Amino acid sequence: MTSPRTALKAGVAALALFTAAVPVLTSNTASAVNTTASSVASALLPEIAEVSYRSIEIDGVSMAYREAGDPSRPTVLLLHGFPTSSHMFRNLIPVLATRYHVLAPDYPGFGASDMPDRAQFEYTFEQYAGMVTELMDRKGVESASLYLMDYGAPVGFRVFADNPERVDGFIIQNGNAYEEGLEEFWDPIKALWNEPSVEHRDALRPILEVGATEWQYTHGVGDLETVSWDSWHHDQHLLDRPGAKEIQLDLFYDYRTNVDEYPLWQSLFREHQPPAIILWGKNDHIFPEAGAHPYLNDLETVEFHLLDTGHFALDEYGPLMAREIVEFLDREVDD
Repeated sequence: MTSPRTALKAGVAALALFTAAVPVLTSNTASAVNTTASSVASALLPEIAEVSYRSIEIDGVSMAYREAGDPSRPTVLLLHGFPTSSHMFRNLIPVLATRYHVLAPDYPGFGASDMPDRAQFEYTFEQYAGMVTELMDRKGVESASLYLMDYGAPVGFRVFADNPERVDGFIIQNGNAYEEGLEEFWDPIKALWNEPSVEHRDALRPILEVGATEWQYTHGVGDLETVSWDSWHHDQHLLDRPGAKEIQLDLFYDYRTNVDEYPLWQSLFREHQPPAIILWGKNDHIFPEAGAHPYLNDLETVEFHLLDTGHFALDEYGPLMAREIVEFLDREVDD
């Protein structure tokens, strides 16, 4: 498959050759030549879907979301992880939207969504799942394929648990539903779960600093030139807002409630058997490879890919992942 960048270069080169072949443009011929040049560009450039940046108010809280594609087509719902937002899908959305309807929300406290005071808003994964379901309702989306990454996994699996019939399939990227995937990285977080003291809470603060944010994007990556430094600068800017780090520490503590739900989710996998594609960065220290394999025990229709990269696999393997996801959706979801 020709990449969008290669096609773009080819289109620019072809246009340069075309215009060089026209020595003089008179007022009578300019319009015809410009029209022809436009036709050449349309033929050579890849199809590009327009992305809209919107928001919806739910119980007084504005939740931002990106939307692209034809709403009459099957919907793909992209659910981001920590510490990012729908920004992580910025390159994937225009590709998926050439064939599918795409929604990518920012949870409150992330991205462009509101960040209400902790005294007025409960920062929990249950709350996020309810808001994502409300977004689907307001957009008239009866069912969707869910892209689940990091925090997006418990958010999406809660949506699935509440309404299994509304999930057409899963796209799983380094998102856990099994205790096998909670290894060394999680030890200090588990200490907070067992004893929610100030000491254990403060021990997690280094995870919220810029060095740790950059590490999430670069650890385990084979080719660092594929990873945009915009990603961790963007995320850290939002993490450094007043009050944002306390919200993230609340979510670290609330993550324990997801582990309690694992047996339910696993039983629903076995009962409903949604098709899934797993695209997992095997060098991820946060959600290591061990968390990917148990899905194969509960789901019958699974396409399984281990990628030689880290936590944010989409950064290094975006073109490959986009191709595999579209082929999966075409095969398993699109009627």
